[in-house]
Amino acid sequence: MSLAFVTIPAQRNVIELDNPREVSWWIKRFGCNEQQLREAVAEVGPSAAKVEQLLDGSDVILTV
Repeated sequence: MSLAFVTIPAQRNVIELDNPREVSWWIKRFGCNEQQLREAVAEVGPSAAKVEQLLDGSDVILTV
């Protein structure tokens, strides 16, 4: 039996695209692919809340 460790981002409100393990975690979290994640971060910034709203198709982006 092998154990799989999931890397949870140190800051759950900020998406760090430089860390492959965190990118993998965010892809699973949002149900998207890496290109979609990177494009969303480029459009709205690294805020996890804003990226989630963009990927969900919400018209309103809340500023936290």
